Amino acid sequence: MITLSSYLIVSFILFLSGVLVMLARKNIIAILLGIELILNASALNFVAYSKFLAGNMDGQIFSLFIIVVAAAEAAVGLAIVIRFYQINESIHIDDAAQLQG
Repeated sequence: MITLSSYLIVSFILFLSGVLVMLARKNIIAILLGIELILNASALNFVAYSKFLAGNMDGQIFSLFIIVVAAAEAAVGLAIVIRFYQINESIHIDDAAQLQG
């Protein structure tokens, strides 16, 4: 049987891998992927706590909102990356310093 601690361990691994990807990579797409992993870890936490502790649907509703926000973030982020690549022909985060203004 899967316990709450099993869900929390998987969620922690997802969160940690997302943070490591964000810190280690210089690629904008990889950083967006790391953000997605962090959002998925938080959604898994909400569902696990809702299932084991609360017994209601609040965690599933919050995780649904997280999934919607993650989809919107991916769409907007990918559009920004595509436009950035069209201008600079690079997707490295170091080249984004010229966007400050």
